[in-house]
Amino acid sequence: MSVLGIYRPGRSLVHRLPAGVKLLLLAVTILVMALLVTGPLRLAVAALAVAGVYVLAAIGPRVALEQLRPLVWVVGFVFVFQIVFTDWARAVVVCGVLVLSVALAAVVTLTTKTTAMLAALTTMLSPLSRIGMRPSQIALAMALAIRAIPLMVEIIALVDEARRARGLRFSPRVVVAPAVIATLHAADGFAESLTARGLD
Repeated sequence: MSVLGIYRPGRSLVHRLPAGVKLLLLAVTILVMALLVTGPLRLAVAALAVAGVYVLAAIGPRVALEQLRPLVWVVGFVFVFQIVFTDWARAVVVCGVLVLSVALAAVVTLTTKTTAMLAALTTMLSPLSRIGMRPSQIALAMALAIRAIPLMVEIIALVDEARRARGLRFSPRVVVAPAVIATLHAADGFAESLTARGLD
């Protein structure tokens, strides 16, 4: 099983940006979208902007779609939830911002080495060492979170593919339980890797 957003070498403008700049721009952009994208028209403008980022990063449509395909069931669940408790316009905006946020995060992971991301996070968090916290461990946790979120989405997609291959109907027992078990196995893999590197 592969992790979405695995680094792809390149010489694009986005590839050449420092990791810290990309992480900061990612956080600011997601915050701005959450605050300002309040309707379908603004969502369309934001989608065009994100598409422009992919062009700048020299990431083709096929790779871009690979990053978003596993989101289908998650977005579908959120959309139904929003329809029930709000309205269609709000559902479109919430799901759209979610998809665009994941797409932007994928750009960062596709164009940034994990080592560079860890170094940038450690530098950004270095002031925390004054109050007894360990920036390197916090940075590692944040980097793992960035990698783990799309991995969990992919796990759900793979479990659902297995369900459809067996001709089973969708149900929490058929999808959720195997997804939780697979996620726990992935977490064990993370833990073993960290232990092997002398980290607790």
